Amino acid sequence: MSTQTSTPSRAGKPGFQLPKWAGSFGFQIIAALVVGLGLGLLAKYTGSTKANPNALGTTLQTIGSSYVSLLQTAVVPLIFTAVVSSISNLRAVSNAARLAWNTLLWFAISSLIAVLIGIGLGVLLQPGANTGISQQAKYTGKSGDWWAFLTGLFPKNFLGLGASTTVTDGVATTAVSFNVLQILVIAIAVGVAALKAGTAAEPFLNLNASALAVIQRVLWWIIRIAPLGTVGLIGNAVAVYGWDTIGSLGKFTVAIYIGLALVLFVVYPILIRSHGLSIRQYFSGVWPAVQLAFVSRSSIGTLPLTQRVTERNLGVPRPYASFSVPLGATTKMDGCAAIYPSIAAIFVAQFFGIQLDFTQYLLIVLVSVLGSAATAGTTGAVVMLTLTLSTLGLPLAGVGLLLAIDPILDMGRTAVNVAGQALVPAIVAKRQGMLDEVLYNAPRNGDPFADDVDAAAVDPSAAAASAAPQESRELAGAKA
Repeated sequence: MSTQTSTPSRAGKPGFQLPKWAGSFGFQIIAALVVGLGLGLLAKYTGSTKANPNALGTTLQTIGSSYVSLLQTAVVPLIFTAVVSSISNLRAVSNAARLAWNTLLWFAISSLIAVLIGIGLGVLLQPGANTGISQQAKYTGKSGDWWAFLTGLFPKNFLGLGASTTVTDGVATTAVSFNVLQILVIAIAVGVAALKAGTAAEPFLNLNASALAVIQRVLWWIIRIAPLGTVGLIGNAVAVYGWDTIGSLGKFTVAIYIGLALVLFVVYPILIRSHGLSIRQYFSGVWPAVQLAFVSRSSIGTLPLTQRVTERNLGVPRPYASFSVPLGATTKMDGCAAIYPSIAAIFVAQFFGIQLDFTQYLLIVLVSVLGSAATAGTTGAVVMLTLTLSTLGLPLAGVGLLLAIDPILDMGRTAVNVAGQALVPAIVAKRQGMLDEVLYNAPRNGDPFADDVDAAAVDPSAAAASAAPQESRELAGAKA
């Protein structure tokens, strides 16, 4: 007979612990927004300007630009590996062609609704009338036109690499850039070729999958420090632009954000509800990605988080999500390619006293629905606007009027872009009977940054539980 003795221990006072919600990504972003706003106002009212920033203004600018640079560094390898992987993952889905067609169809449907809202707001609010600003603004940046868009689809080299040289005071400076649209075309071609090659391409696809995993891991590290980047980005925006810049274009800014709000909080909920899904669950599931998109202003930079919440929170099968979300991140732009160019084109026409007819309004619709690939995830809405203006025959000088407030508008545009990029896969998966509605309706207690491997190390049973729904979704996708 053995006896067990226990040594009494004095329970010390529990240490201070933050509430669980205080450690969430959403709370950290909101807190960073508040801190950035406060620091930006402080910098502005202590004399910081865009031309002559003070120490605080310089610090905010450096933090914000450094964070954006980190995101942009991973863009090229992420696009290539993600698109190749997404195409190869369609092997696990028997109805791949139908899924691809339905995805593109719903991209077009939601874009059509968004551009019609933009046109309606432009006509109703008259944002370009009586602005009180000078017509001397010039735009000398990159312009978009249909011929350039079509010829730009053909890569000049395998990497989609471009270089430009400028000479200033006898000193030549060469800048290297990547054409995101060309990289997308290259990746699609390589992915399709790998599928056609069959088993011979398996080593390449395995290598690509490994490279994608490494790139996404690096991006996770970058995304984890998003609150720090938020402080710099928001603080710099407030310090540089402030209300003085927005004031002269206040009606235009309001029109854009009303349009974005209508799409995000009216159109998307109607589409969600019409498919028998919970609006609350959709927003709670996609919100971490929307927050990151708002502060980073990059659909591509937000891609890993968008795909993660689409799979884990919205219940979209991984083989389909890994195809539709990267595709949406490069071509699905309800904010940048629908709301913004439609209202901005009407603004330019009203500003220069040009009367638009029905045919031109129809052209706005066609350009927005068919030309959204021109934004290509990172090239921005400015190119899309110049494409729209050149198609309508409107003066490109109007673009220069809007450049000053573009960063402020881009935050809202990108947030709507990302929300739509998660919405369409959920709708298509629901319509095809592939959506894991148990996971969709589950409580949002998980951390979107939690990794399956890390979770397994802490709690193997929890990892198994999280893997089971994912496996069932993949099987459902394969059988659908």
